[in-house]
Amino acid sequence: MSLNDRQEEILKSLYQFGAVEVEALAYEWSVTTQTVRRDLTELCASGLALRTHGGAKRMNTKAVVAYADRRLKHTLAKRFIAEAASNIIPNGASLTLNIGTTTEMVAEALRFHKDLTVVSNNINIVQILRASRLKSLVLIGGEIRLSDGAIIGEDAIKAISNFKVDFAIIGASSIEPDGSVLDFDQREVAVSRAILENARHKILVADISKFDVSAHVKICDAKDLDYVILNAPPPIGFKAVIQSHPTKLIIAGEKNAS
Repeated sequence: MSLNDRQEEILKSLYQFGAVEVEALAYEWSVTTQTVRRDLTELCASGLALRTHGGAKRMNTKAVVAYADRRLKHTLAKRFIAEAASNIIPNGASLTLNIGTTTEMVAEALRFHKDLTVVSNNINIVQILRASRLKSLVLIGGEIRLSDGAIIGEDAIKAISNFKVDFAIIGASSIEPDGSVLDFDQREVAVSRAILENARHKILVADISKFDVSAHVKICDAKDLDYVILNAPPPIGFKAVIQSHPTKLIIAGEKNAS
């Protein structure tokens, strides 16, 4: 789910105060109570809050809050990245999206594409794309990780292997200057690898902060990807790795890519 400015502020209030009320929010934002209820419904449907009588309260588990916090970080950068990724995808294409706040932004950017076939292990994608003009939307089966809505495990890997799509669009938690693309959860990484293996074109979407994060489970090497989309120039070493291979580096918001 891509949050509008009002929803982002409501979410911040939830984390700060623990709960919000419809009437108070309507007065604060000078909107109708119906508008606020719709905001809260969307936040709750995306797993960011729980409805209460007359309002909503924050999710209490640390893992869920952590994922919700990630949605609020680097929002503008993710929007630029998502727009750049959506420009690569033609109408009528098939694609797979993995779990992640950036890939969710990509899904948002694809809402006005026509006749896409979308496969995902991210249950949040359903809420984003269910009203879009898709040809098909497939949520693969498997174990659901409650903290973020990722579908993981052997069943998920087997389900992904039943598809061959035009594009794989993945996010990651960490990128190393040597080109390594990494994440924390080995089960999640196994699904991401399956997504890449069953796609004709492979796209990584990540904001530049991923170079400051250290993770230990390798998804792939950047040189094995067709596109790497960032919001700012990467470290010199990483750029050198990209330039020595066919991988195309796109800096979202810039006119030229290398």
